[in-house]
Amino acid sequence: MIFLSDDAEAIKRKKLEELQNQAMEEEQARQQKIEHEVQKQQIMRALLTAEARERLARVKLARKEEGEQIEMLLIQLYQSGKITKQVDDAMLKQILERAFMGNKREFKIRRI
Repeated sequence: MIFLSDDAEAIKRKKLEELQNQAMEEEQARQQKIEHEVQKQQIMRALLTAEARERLARVKLARKEEGEQIEMLLIQLYQSGKITKQVDDAMLKQILERAFMGNKREFKIRRI
């Protein structure tokens, strides 16, 4: 039977503590992410009409990153007081058009 020395036991305890701390930090980060998402959804529910929320959900399905950027933009505009009323579908369309205008690619075909 092999007995672990005090040094080996100390290393084992230290490693176990590190793993427990890492797991706790990961759990806290996960909880913060969930809380952030819940707050974001509450703001979007209050800020957008049902039709606008559906449109934004479809945008997020097609273009996840752009949809999230639009959400953050809407939240920033709302928090800064630039949006004072609920955003309807027509207004969201205008916001989306402005946001995606820079991303529009033009293709030119040349015949040689």
